[in-house]
Amino acid sequence: MSSFPIERSQKGSVKSPEARASVAEKEEFNFSKALDRPRALNIDRQRSCDDRSLTDLSVGFSPRHLVSKADITSRLVEHLEHLHSPLSKSGINTPRSGTWDSLTSEAWEALRRSLVYFRGQPVGTIAALDSSEENLNYDQVFVRDFVPSALAFLMHGEPDIVKNFILKTLRLQSWEKKIDRFQLAEGVMPASFKVFHDPVRNHETLIADFGESAIGRVAPVDSGFWWIILLRAYTKSTGDTSLAEQPECQKGMRLILSLCLSEGFDTFPTLLCADGCCMIDRRMGVYGYPIEIQALFFMALRCALQLLKQDDEGKEFMEKIVKRLHALSYHMKSHFWLDLKQLNDVYRFKTEEYSHTAVNKFNVIPESLPDWVFDFMPQYGGYFVGNVSPARMDFRWFCLGNCVAILSCMATPEQSTAIMDLIESRWEELIGEMPVKVCYPALENHEWTIITGCDPKNTRWSYHNGGSWPVLVWLLTAAAIKTGRPQIARRALQIAESKLLKDNWPEYYDGTLGRYVGKQARKFQTWSIAGYLAARMMLDDPSHVGLVALEEDRQLKPLLKRSNSWTF
Repeated sequence: MSSFPIERSQKGSVKSPEARASVAEKEEFNFSKALDRPRALNIDRQRSCDDRSLTDLSVGFSPRHLVSKADITSRLVEHLEHLHSPLSKSGINTPRSGTWDSLTSEAWEALRRSLVYFRGQPVGTIAALDSSEENLNYDQVFVRDFVPSALAFLMHGEPDIVKNFILKTLRLQSWEKKIDRFQLAEGVMPASFKVFHDPVRNHETLIADFGESAIGRVAPVDSGFWWIILLRAYTKSTGDTSLAEQPECQKGMRLILSLCLSEGFDTFPTLLCADGCCMIDRRMGVYGYPIEIQALFFMALRCALQLLKQDDEGKEFMEKIVKRLHALSYHMKSHFWLDLKQLNDVYRFKTEEYSHTAVNKFNVIPESLPDWVFDFMPQYGGYFVGNVSPARMDFRWFCLGNCVAILSCMATPEQSTAIMDLIESRWEELIGEMPVKVCYPALENHEWTIITGCDPKNTRWSYHNGGSWPVLVWLLTAAAIKTGRPQIARRALQIAESKLLKDNWPEYYDGTLGRYVGKQARKFQTWSIAGYLAARMMLDDPSHVGLVALEEDRQLKPLLKRSNSWTF
């Protein structure tokens, strides 16, 4: 008999770089002025958590000819961080009045239908409401899936739903977690939970899944990171620091951090993870040090640094966080970053190097470079590769990890600009007819057989193997706004708007261009709906990006000397 943690209650085509720069500068100018417009509502917030500085975190970057652009972006993000624009709380069943069109209204109605209640209070949103397909675990509230829903509710002035979710998942974290007689660490957050209704006994029961019921039986590494990031977003949106300061929340953060900051055999500051531990939750060759987890890890550490109380326990963790951030930031910027210059360096690597003087530190074999990467890499642009570990580099592009790298400032301003340059240069491959490709390119033929284990759901250009996921448009939008390139988000959102409602909000799209509704895609997928709403509201009011965008630390020191594509 399975043992579940329970809680019971008694109840009843691309422009030239020069042209792009010109357009971007014009957009940035208008965008910056828009941020200065008078606010309808201005509530004083407690900003102490945002004023903490990582004085020991030392990273840097090479200068680029577009210095003025980086300066604009830096000032813009600082402005986003300190703008106070909470919206007044609206009725739970009525969208806020204003410029809301029929598409937005339909999206809000669909999102509200997905709400899950426990003890009469909303505690999250169901993964999908597609009655034509078998439920499987789509009838549950997923931590990662709820994030765009939470952001939409926060931007809409409805923080109570988010607060309930934070507290409920925190309560589930404390339950004993066993899989096949093996006990998981105390700090593991659930992948999902559901409300079981027993009308005979008049009971509601929360049932959590920590990986024991998941396909592949892999515990979610990203849930704890998303929880910390969401706690910071709630605090930023409401100005209410009391939730984060509760002893239970402080303990919950410390338990998550204890798992990640523990010392072991690893010689890298990155986090060693199994395949299937994140959004890509099936075997896809992301085991080791996937970029998605490292970027979320980096962002969660920075958020925790703002949220932890400066008591004895908090200060001890803060010291560990600063040390880890220092090492992690340098490692990611040095070894995970790929641009034309670095690609050429890898192409010329020598192998079997020994000692501290080795250039090819991971003994990557140049012959392992895939043919596609040489044509994919533009002259101006770059990205963080999917994975780096001994004798192995995964050169695939992963959207979520690169967007979070921008939002968390794991990427330098120049690297952030280069990532957006890459997206514009490779628009057809990465955006196509439905934003956004979860990864590029797809695994095919023998490679697909070996790496995915012949996974029939992850056939080429489908699901997580190069499928297009509308939910990712909110991350693309936030990254584009932060880098001063809102026109990229606007263009992508227009593409999504042309199909999402007509296609009943699919989970994902198939094909090299994302032209076809996914062969096993659920309809009325909640995070597709919420991702669109979050993106739309960010474009309508760019100050909302401050909920998920961190500012560059003022004390960062330029130690990184690597040349990047912008030095050409």
